[in-house]
Amino acid sequence: MTDEKRTDVIIHASPPKEKNPHVIIGFPGSGLVGSIALAYLIDQLEFAEIGWITSRFFPPMAMMGNGIINIPVRIYEREGLIAILADIPVPPSICYEVADAIIDWIQPFEVSAVINLAGLITNENEKRLFCVATTTEMLEKIGDMAFVLPIGSISGIAASILIECKTRGIPALGLMGETINAPDPRAAASIVDLVNKLFSLGIDLEPLYEQAEEIESSMHQLAAEIESAEEDTIMKRENLPMYG
Repeated sequence: MTDEKRTDVIIHASPPKEKNPHVIIGFPGSGLVGSIALAYLIDQLEFAEIGWITSRFFPPMAMMGNGIINIPVRIYEREGLIAILADIPVPPSICYEVADAIIDWIQPFEVSAVINLAGLITNENEKRLFCVATTTEMLEKIGDMAFVLPIGSISGIAASILIECKTRGIPALGLMGETINAPDPRAAASIVDLVNKLFSLGIDLEPLYEQAEEIESSMHQLAAEIESAEEDTIMKRENLPMYG
């Protein structure tokens, strides 16, 4: 185990077993796309947990499963792939420190590339897949599997990670699923599908699409309940007695 102690961020993890790994990172953001996609990859491919990241600036939250507490930011490994998955968002004030700590930890392993998974809110809801990269060579690897963002900006931890990779000469790719600002497994599925193709992983996407249908159905039901409640409120107001 390596235990990298810093002022703001602590990484405690075993070094990867294979040389030149690819690193895939997913933090909660728009539509929770990055974290949903990476969590699905980790579950389907049965990654092994090798460490965690903590910070005094992280929100005071702990996720749990079957009564067992999970550290909110965890590091996993499987056959040449490292996955860094977060259950909590990173506050803007510490994005640089977290990105710097992550890249400091992975740099000695001479990683082949870093792939950051995220969501992108647009005026459409077509579930397109967008990409940015630190080099033209990385974009060429994607080819026509995603739309290249020609101009604009990205922010948050995704931007900090990509900038840190750029300054250190580490090839990096940002994959962004088109989403609305609600949990969006369908947008996450578009990212999983591309990663599936890049690494020939053979992942079955059907359970993720089923999850998307369940969430969409719940959202439609909730919207209908809200609309019904609003109509009831209006009717009650119209039936109130008038005086004067």
